Amino acid sequence: MDFSLTEEERLFQEELREFLQKELRPITPKIDREGIPHEFVKKAAPLGIWAMPVSQEVGGQGASFLVSSIAAEEIARADFSMATAVLFLLESGWGYVLDKYGSRDLRETVLPKVTSGDWFLGIASTEPTGGSDVAGIKTTAKRENSTYLLNGQKIYISGVTEALEWGGGHLTLAKTSPEAGHKGISMFYVPIKSKGVEVSKIENMGRMGISSGILRYLNAEVPENFMVGEKDKGFYYAMDGFNHARVLVSAACVGAGETILDMGIEYVKSREVFSKKLKDYEAIAFEAAELKTRLEMAKLLTYKAAWMMDRFPNSDETAMLAAMSKLTGPQTAFEIIKSVMMWMGAYGYTKDALIEMGFRGVVSYMVGAEGAMNVMKLIISKRLFG
Repeated sequence: MDFSLTEEERLFQEELREFLQKELRPITPKIDREGIPHEFVKKAAPLGIWAMPVSQEVGGQGASFLVSSIAAEEIARADFSMATAVLFLLESGWGYVLDKYGSRDLRETVLPKVTSGDWFLGIASTEPTGGSDVAGIKTTAKRENSTYLLNGQKIYISGVTEALEWGGGHLTLAKTSPEAGHKGISMFYVPIKSKGVEVSKIENMGRMGISSGILRYLNAEVPENFMVGEKDKGFYYAMDGFNHARVLVSAACVGAGETILDMGIEYVKSREVFSKKLKDYEAIAFEAAELKTRLEMAKLLTYKAAWMMDRFPNSDETAMLAAMSKLTGPQTAFEIIKSVMMWMGAYGYTKDALIEMGFRGVVSYMVGAEGAMNVMKLIISKRLFG
């Protein structure tokens, strides 16, 4: 059992951290107000971080999910509003799915544009009737000659503005055999500018740097060769994607929690109250010790889940570990951020402290984004009890 990174992994981590601390960290308040600059995405592309698990033949790195988790952690350390981390995990998780199941022509059409930072790629599964109940979607796709006509609505979809402005689209789930339930769902790559697609924006509480919105399909025209993989297999492709993305979510939360805990520790080491440093009060020192311990536990669980994804991606144990990491990472980061804000008092509540960006961003991973907390518990308990 070896807990160390390889020399190559360590060098990648150091190079990425140096780049992000220089290029991303200073602009995080601006990202929270105005969005992720496309010029930053393009500037970061030569590091190979966009859709990095994608195979090299279509512009990716063919990176493992362990290395991708390292990248997610570093991105969230630099931008703990979670906006850039959301962009990263969408490209990585769903780029992986498109690369694994898509046709050669579709892969070559879309993925080089994503890995170069030119286009956006996301997932469109959540509907007004429910998010985690993917099997219960209402959107349909009916074939008409060489085209599928999509009708329905998706909501809380990340990256609608980015796709409109940069180019790109979403892997979209629709029922092609409605009578078959979850066994009748197919996956399509739908460019956001396709005929029949209407877009509107939703204002979220946090991770303001990446857009969220509603996609309406009104006889939206999708070429038959934009179907991902086989007809009626989309549910299984989506589950594969969600499992992998959950690990990256947890890695990002570990990164955000780590950097904010570091900020909090530096604050209590220097802040003096009643002639004593805050660090000398056991109430704070012991709380910091517990939070650091929980963070290390979450990190180890996340890295184990990533390690399993690289070796046994289709096993039940891997899916359970992915759910465990998603259950643990966001909650740990949330508790860290809440505590650090309390240590800082009124200053922690200000925009100047920056901590509130992380508070708002991490909450999005608790209420949804690759599955809410209770859904993770459901996945784990089902595997525990068969």
